[in-house]
Amino acid sequence: MGSQFAWDARPVSDTKSDTSTRRLLPPSPPPSTNWCLGLCPFRYPFHVTSVPHGSHSASLLRFLQVAAAPAPPATAESDEAQRTTSAADMATSSKPAAAVDPEVALAHRFPEVSFDYDEREVALYALGIGACGDDAVDGKELHFVYHRDGQPHIKVLPTFVSLFPNKNSNGLGFVDVPGLNFDASLLLHGQQYIEIYRPIPSSASVVNKVKVAGLHDKGKATILELETTTSLRESGEILCMNRSTIYLRGAGGFSDSSQPYTYATYPANQVHRISIPNSAPSAVYDDQTKQSQALLYRLSGDYNPLHSDPDIAQVAGFTRPILHGLCTLGFAARAVIKSFCNGEPAAVKSIFGRFLLHVYPGETLSTEMWLDGQKVHYQTKVKERNRAVLSGYVLLQHIPSSLAETEGRRSVGHIHDDAGCGAKADGETGVGVG
Repeated sequence: MGSQFAWDARPVSDTKSDTSTRRLLPPSPPPSTNWCLGLCPFRYPFHVTSVPHGSHSASLLRFLQVAAAPAPPATAESDEAQRTTSAADMATSSKPAAAVDPEVALAHRFPEVSFDYDEREVALYALGIGACGDDAVDGKELHFVYHRDGQPHIKVLPTFVSLFPNKNSNGLGFVDVPGLNFDASLLLHGQQYIEIYRPIPSSASVVNKVKVAGLHDKGKATILELETTTSLRESGEILCMNRSTIYLRGAGGFSDSSQPYTYATYPANQVHRISIPNSAPSAVYDDQTKQSQALLYRLSGDYNPLHSDPDIAQVAGFTRPILHGLCTLGFAARAVIKSFCNGEPAAVKSIFGRFLLHVYPGETLSTEMWLDGQKVHYQTKVKERNRAVLSGYVLLQHIPSSLAETEGRRSVGHIHDDAGCGAKADGETGVGVG
């Protein structure tokens, strides 16, 4: 992955935080509760335990100078060296040794988290992932932000529920799991899987239930899968499920036997594979993000300063703040809904995305889509750099009638078939490209 900034970040002095900061940061966050990147594999993964906020630019600069040391430029050779770091190298690190106790982790019972949301949050999220960004009266998207034609409620984009797991961590991006001791600066969010069980209401009181759905020893890393099931508070009816795949580099090698430890609560057919057909796409949707896209999306609850603070972004190795990974996932899902579902979000059954590379606000996201039965395979690229940043699929409730004859029955070949993180048994993880 290239050179890393090893953040053990604490404020170098007490600074007066604004009201929003006091709401976000607990008095003494545990080591594994971090401002996590929320976007997979970059050259400089970056996590901050707490950051000075407000107008104290001098304190912020002093914080940056103390917290991080310059790293040598990343090269193909240094990337390869990072990927092949041995257990002995890890042992000589000045960082605390990583350890995983699967029995403790799997026995932990997370507290339920209750919260409310309303139409304002739903509409703000839709704007944050680009709805009506090019055309304020777009007939396929206006109903996500406005009560069009007398509709009593606005419609909810299915990826809105990707915000729900963040409620488990008080906005800090990661849930503390007993039994997992790891270097938090090496944590990566690799994949996101969402299942929708019923149309998402535009306002509701809901409850999150969290569990460890997967734990896999990959030798050089541990893969943790956290599953959040969200239900209506009054009726108990289940709305959706999020499964977040988190890659903990340097925390592997905890298996007691020669067989690598692996645990999963979900069936084998939910091991996700990225299948990109070698035929021409069924549809391509280009969407230019706004320069302010990350600033708008952060209002939906992800306040990681990597997406808003230029000084922190530069220390992390980026020329400027980058877009949230889940925001990019929202753009891709919107492209599928607009291209194949006539703008109807209820047509979506499940969504899977694997994060590959960062996006800068202002860049154009080009989503290529292939309809294969009820499944739409997609790959999202940054047009200006011609680099893939996200890949995955969207499973539809049914084959769109207008496309069933021409596209739905077409046989497609695959240029690769990449198993998801939970499927691999060796040191490879399937997470990202570095």
